[in-house]
Amino acid sequence: MNPRKKVDLKLIIIGALGVGKTSLLHQYVHKTFYEDYQTTLGASILSKIIILDNTTLKLQIWDTGGQERFRSMVSTFYKGSDGCILAFDVTDLESFEALDTWRGDVLAKTIPMEPSYPMVVLGNKIDLADRQVPPEVAQGWCKEKDIPYFEVSAKNDINVVQAFEMLASRALSRYRSILENYLTDSIKLSSEDQSRSRCC
Repeated sequence: MNPRKKVDLKLIIIGALGVGKTSLLHQYVHKTFYEDYQTTLGASILSKIIILDNTTLKLQIWDTGGQERFRSMVSTFYKGSDGCILAFDVTDLESFEALDTWRGDVLAKTIPMEPSYPMVVLGNKIDLADRQVPPEVAQGWCKEKDIPYFEVSAKNDINVVQAFEMLASRALSRYRSILENYLTDSIKLSSEDQSRSRCC
């Protein structure tokens, strides 16, 4: 693809309350980390333009609130998304155990028949000492579901760029595949129409 051609991708970041979704997003987009914590109500959106595989990507990243009372509202933001980051806090076992529910919500609201929907899992706060989720446990869960796993720290900027760009790369591949299938189907329809018009 031509780097001058811009592809817009909608990515979402979801997970339990307090796992560091907003911090991860700000670290990726602005290279900043804020110590003071503020709960995201509903969703906020940040954009970042990157070049990946000779293509300019405009990433529109939706940061969703993790509070249970906003769950039904937040799930409406999943629609039309091209990929998802599932985040948990390695010092909070409950946030890891909730990944199944978050993943299920996304798959139910996106195209359910599509196993290729891109996801990555981020185990955040690896800079803290009181870890409750061993790396092997998180890796095992991800391997079982065929989802890439990254151990990250929003505070110390460890693996944040790599995780977001892995998701962007997978979302771009899916976008290209959908586009290719659409174009192929259009060509097939056109040729059938032409052959019908000749015989009648």
